[in-house]
Amino acid sequence: MYEGARVELQLGADPPSYQETDSEGAFTFRSLSAGAFRLFVSSKGFEAQKVAGVLEEGQVLEVNTITLPVANAATVIRVSADSQVELAQEQLYIEEKQRVLGVIPNYYVSYDHNAVPLTARQKFQLAWKTEMDPVTWVISGGVAGVEQADNALSGYGQGAQGYAKRFAASYANGFVGAMVGDAILSSWFKQDPRYFYKGTGSVASRAAYAIANAVICKGDNRRWQVNVSAILGGLAAGGIANLYYPRGDRTGLTESFVNVGVGTAESAVENLFQEFVVRKFTPKLPHFSATSPVSSSR
Repeated sequence: MYEGARVELQLGADPPSYQETDSEGAFTFRSLSAGAFRLFVSSKGFEAQKVAGVLEEGQVLEVNTITLPVANAATVIRVSADSQVELAQEQLYIEEKQRVLGVIPNYYVSYDHNAVPLTARQKFQLAWKTEMDPVTWVISGGVAGVEQADNALSGYGQGAQGYAKRFAASYANGFVGAMVGDAILSSWFKQDPRYFYKGTGSVASRAAYAIANAVICKGDNRRWQVNVSAILGGLAAGGIANLYYPRGDRTGLTESFVNVGVGTAESAVENLFQEFVVRKFTPKLPHFSATSPVSSSR
């Protein structure tokens, strides 16, 4: 690169940082949080270039030989909505690799507290990815086995046919809940279905945060709000379950509200495990609180 080229760094949801290349065409950004990043390099009379990647904890990343082709017309570089969507997708790819003990999907947790909001399409992608995972099918099979042993949903009967019906109902419960609450309603109400790991502060403050997140969530506008998507999603999933549950196991409106309350309490417990336990058993996670330099040379 040449001296005086403009370099713009977009790291997560942080405001962009800017530098100009020195006399040797080099630039350096220091003390940055780990996570997904994008570099935009531009110079008058040349076509701008873009470099994207993920900065790991303690990593010194060298981006070598960025070439700016001669432009046919003047080029204006802006951080657009499209670039934010691409950044959200890069962060989502990281989340879709999160597995507890390297096996159990843990996609609905963001360890980057300032992660870019998801688009509606990305919310559906996350729900579909979770429900299509083989481990999700195995868990549904386990739930069906326990129900078979306890003769729960007795209208399904016993034997292979009874187990198949319980398995289908167990899987349908999770699938409907994910698609309705985490995808459809989250997109409609513009709310983020993920749990944002806190990881700092006193034990009491982290516990309060985890419990509160059972009833509140981040909106796509990055503001905290009542988690309408989860509440209505729970009611909708309960109503849809009545279409395939045995007649004697179907719920009325009052019981549906009770089940939503129970589900909210279960979410609070799950959040406490996420905040204090799960991360320790999820390998190869980026540490977003760390600082790492990014450097480049010609």
